[in-house]
Amino acid sequence: MTDLNSIEASGSVDARGSACPGPLLEAKKGIGKVQVGQVLEILSNDSGTRVDIPAWAGKVGHEYMGFVEADGYDKHFITRKK
Repeated sequence: MTDLNSIEASGSVDARGSACPGPLLEAKKGIGKVQVGQVLEILSNDSGTRVDIPAWAGKVGHEYMGFVEADGYDKHFITRKK
């Protein structure tokens, strides 16, 4: 299992302060800015993101790696698969 705290993301989107579906929309835009095989980090303090991001990633074929809690927000990690 990958230690999420040690991941070097190739791209990052900051969706803190944005309510659902804002973080998901930011992730959709952000995933296009990293290459296949690279990791996108999504910062969000919306609890719905914990459900929305993995569901979206699975539906469109990317790998949801999980999230880590930071200071008042979560860092989600997705590997672009296509």
